[in-house]
Amino acid sequence: MFRSLHMKLMLIMTLLIISLMTVVGAFLVNSVSGFYLDQFYTQMQGVFQNDAEFVHDLQNAAPGEENGAEQVGRMLDTYAGNLGVDGLTRNYYVLDGVTGAYLVGSDDVGGASLDMTHNLSLALSGEVGDKSDVSLGYMDVAVPIERGGRSYVIYLKDNKQNAQSLTGQLVTLILEALAFGIAISVLLSFLLSKTLITPIERLTEGAEEVAAGDFSHKIEVDSKDEIGVLTATFNDMAQQLKTTLQEVENERNKLGTLFLHMTDGVVAFDRRGEIIQSNPAAEEMLGRALPIGGGVSYGELFGDIASLREVLEPGEKGFIAGSRELDGRSLELLLAPFDRDRQTGVLVVIHDLTERNKTEEMRKEFVANVSHELRTPLTNIHSYAETLVDNAGFLPTDTERSFLSVILGESERMAHIVQDLLTLSRFDSGRSELSLTTFSFAEAIEAMVNANLLEAQRHGHTLTASLEPGLPDITADRERITQVMMNVVSNSIKYTPDGGTIEVTAGREGTGRVWMEVSDTGIGIPEKDRDRIFERFYRVDKARSRESGGTGLGLSIAKEIIDQHRGSISIVDKPQPGLTIRIELPVEGPGHGRT
Repeated sequence: MFRSLHMKLMLIMTLLIISLMTVVGAFLVNSVSGFYLDQFYTQMQGVFQNDAEFVHDLQNAAPGEENGAEQVGRMLDTYAGNLGVDGLTRNYYVLDGVTGAYLVGSDDVGGASLDMTHNLSLALSGEVGDKSDVSLGYMDVAVPIERGGRSYVIYLKDNKQNAQSLTGQLVTLILEALAFGIAISVLLSFLLSKTLITPIERLTEGAEEVAAGDFSHKIEVDSKDEIGVLTATFNDMAQQLKTTLQEVENERNKLGTLFLHMTDGVVAFDRRGEIIQSNPAAEEMLGRALPIGGGVSYGELFGDIASLREVLEPGEKGFIAGSRELDGRSLELLLAPFDRDRQTGVLVVIHDLTERNKTEEMRKEFVANVSHELRTPLTNIHSYAETLVDNAGFLPTDTERSFLSVILGESERMAHIVQDLLTLSRFDSGRSELSLTTFSFAEAIEAMVNANLLEAQRHGHTLTASLEPGLPDITADRERITQVMMNVVSNSIKYTPDGGTIEVTAGREGTGRVWMEVSDTGIGIPEKDRDRIFERFYRVDKARSRESGGTGLGLSIAKEIIDQHRGSISIVDKPQPGLTIRIELPVEGPGHGRT
């Protein structure tokens, strides 16, 4: 009978269950108290000996701290999970280090009636009390500390209720398991190997494939029982894990790309002030490398704006704002904590306001210039008109005609300023469209020169044109290009002393562009003003410009027109006196020029 595999397996399983449950039961019952005791002191050691930061915080009082015991209690509440304090079976007590009087704790009732244990006596004498006996009905540890010039004792006590409860439950469980184990071992001795081991082996193989990164392996489901459901669930989990990892990778790539290429600078610090992340924009704005993990600290970069502690506790606003001028840049800084509750770190966002401030200054200057330019002719019109009204019928006819001529001239000047402003406004809004035609570049220059010849002669100037032969036809807005040419040449006539020379030259650059230069022997432009000559309302000699009727908008309009044609207008660097302006245009129109 015992030769059959069924009986052998049944007998082996029965003896195994009895022997195993007896040995394990005796071992568990005798060891549970020792385990709880070792676990208790290991847990205490991990906090009070190995957690240097926590011990350092316990021993170092904050400036102006009035009640060290309450602060210690709050810190112990924070570490309640690490210490296993639950307020029922395990509690902490903060005692006076001299008298042993109870100060604060998680059990006020028990704290008022503490017994003087051996560990507590050691702590009051200045030693750490961390020894206990398995036979005792409690586990305790007492740690003396010095904080703010005062002695305290941190005392933790566990009443072993969990250990005793577990021991009773364990004995009952062992007896029940022994009875059921014997019965079940007989019934399942023939079925366990095939029913359980085979599908488990398949699951193990599948788990190994997933662990190796192969999510395509699918385990076959042969049954509909729990193991079959587990197998199907494992297959679904592997597919879901694959999808989730792909989505996480995609999102990580998106965030990484956004972080690297965003125009605002971002620097992240941990709670110790070390850099944990930064982007290229931040390095460019701050003008220095920002290595991760060391080398540059928060205090070195932003300590002058706010301390790390101030940023971790920013108040009601939730952030601290600051500004900095660095290498000609105006930077706005926003400093905020990652998590105000846990204070895990600080994030600094850097905005470059240089261009915005520059634009704002240009806007203010533009408004001021417009106001000034319009005020002068308005003042003249008002003065002459008022004189005419006050002296109506008493002024000579020639005087009235002279006054009306001034009023007409000033009104025309205002109309010219307004027209120029409207032109610039259309350029800025993008409503100004080009009327492109194909025309002779050479003929346009010659017509422009002839139109200005009489004015040049009136000032005693010599105006000449020298064009390379074979200049091609160009595609452009002829009216606007002529306007630019007229503006440049008229400026040379105005700002060249009488009897000067103005020379217009033109030629071809390669096969795709033509150029025109206007050179004069006039007053020229100082080197320091050349970079601003195309700005709106900018004039080197404002008094002389107004006398000659200039508004400071002509070259600005000329540059806008040339830019629309994808051309260029610039000052040629030549020895003074005089000035040379060069204009370049694409032959085949705006769509074929250099940008």
